Amino acid sequence: MKFAQAMMPLMHMPAEIMAAELRKGGEAHKVLDIAAGHGIFGISAAKQNPAAHIYASDWKNVLEVASKNAQSMGVADRYHLLPGSAFETDFGSGYDLVLITNFLHHFDSPTCTTFMRKVHAALNPGGRAAIAELVPNPDRVSPPTAAAFSMMMLATTPSGDVYTFAELESISKSAGFARVELAPQEIGLDRLVIAYR
Repeated sequence: MKFAQAMMPLMHMPAEIMAAELRKGGEAHKVLDIAAGHGIFGISAAKQNPAAHIYASDWKNVLEVASKNAQSMGVADRYHLLPGSAFETDFGSGYDLVLITNFLHHFDSPTCTTFMRKVHAALNPGGRAAIAELVPNPDRVSPPTAAAFSMMMLATTPSGDVYTFAELESISKSAGFARVELAPQEIGLDRLVIAYR
């Protein structure tokens, strides 16, 4: 909960950039925000898509932060909470867009593939999964921040890692996605990978 509160100011601009980039691909009416944390990524999507309803998935205590932020930013009437583990919560279906921000790096590739299958099943045909992650180059030693982050995942998670674009593409396609693109726009330190159902 404290982490979610602390990260909110740092993520505001990247969330706005990501929402604007995703809006170029068309309006979204139903959006799922995975590991919503402070909620700013979903809230930014709501502001860019005035008809969108946002469904925020995270632990109950963390969603209290997201809910307060949605209230203060004027989107509470379109902001819905899905408390619990992202692996166990029933997301429902009919989503146009799923936001997966800084989440996949916590897990190994098979776990990510299984999770992305769940995301694929929740999306409408033609829907998109928007993955924001630190993405290293194919050499895995550049850029420096992404390369260094892989060491942090090695030290602080049971099996987490950073994934190259090719690896994220492979995970997504193995989960059933038809096409995967690397957006040109940087999202702060992250890159935006878009997987199309």
